[in-house]
Amino acid sequence: MNASVSPIHIQRRDATPVDTSCGHAHTERWSVDAVEALFDLPFNDLILRAQTVHREHFAPNQVELATLLSIKTGGCPEDCGYCPQSVHYDTGVDATKLMDVAAVAAAARTAKEHGATRFCMGAAWRAPKDRDIEAVSAIVREVKSLGLEACCTLGMLTEPQAQSLKDAGLDYYNHNLDTAPEAYGRVITTRDYQDRLNTLGHVRGAGINVCSGGIVGMGESRRERAGLVAQLANLDPYPESVPINELVRVEGTPMAEEKPLDPLEFVRTIAVARITMPLARVRLSAGRQQMSEAVQALCFLAGANSVFYGEKLLTTGNPDVEKDRALFEKLGVTTAASQHI
Repeated sequence: MNASVSPIHIQRRDATPVDTSCGHAHTERWSVDAVEALFDLPFNDLILRAQTVHREHFAPNQVELATLLSIKTGGCPEDCGYCPQSVHYDTGVDATKLMDVAAVAAAARTAKEHGATRFCMGAAWRAPKDRDIEAVSAIVREVKSLGLEACCTLGMLTEPQAQSLKDAGLDYYNHNLDTAPEAYGRVITTRDYQDRLNTLGHVRGAGINVCSGGIVGMGESRRERAGLVAQLANLDPYPESVPINELVRVEGTPMAEEKPLDPLEFVRTIAVARITMPLARVRLSAGRQQMSEAVQALCFLAGANSVFYGEKLLTTGNPDVEKDRALFEKLGVTTAASQHI
């Protein structure tokens, strides 16, 4: 199902080919048809296959904890239809300046005390200026001094900016593909798919681990979900960390009235990500607050082995720490640093 074929080129509406290689020569491992065939498997067969792959590479009952902090909120000039931080929408989110080093360090210490091993920092920029990178680099050094993995999501990066973050000790850079190329224009118009791939190429070129996933439940078809997973799985190499987000419908955004995704379809997405990217940390990310314990348990069974942990994800809610601890105890799940067995 994953025979090698020629490199992927997706045609945009303007007929300009999108280079999905992220700056590296490779051949496609997963066609969209093959990924869609995984989605179409009987549910039990899909989960069994995903759990089998998961156990080949990871401890079956361990979950990585990561905490996410918004270090610069709101005021983003992008028009992502799901995002309450965009200046284009009235969502009640006020723009803030970049937090200082001491404030971020205090939050990181608290996260570590609560069991987090990775500290993720998000700033609502389209593309940071060089002086912003200098400021964030100082924050990264402080977080690293606490013995935590450091991850940032800051928008589009240049090659020198990626290198500066690497020099500061950054472990991971998050830049989600969001959705399939053919669906991207329905989500955002202020940048194109190639912009995202270029940033991932700069991050990979600097030697920083890649964290990249997407958002489901934005009105996309199952085939478009398959297209997103295929894009991620065919990056060379595929991301070390793959956050799968369910749309959090925020009043004031264009996607506030989207129909909720069927929970089992979300579980299928986790399973397909695990099968196609067997060595990646598949992270159960945004949308977890609206999931029942049973759905979360199915996600772990399907191969999710990382969660965002804490009260808030940038500007939206997240299950609180005590609820997560209670769920992990029920499931017999332990937490561990981000390493393969």
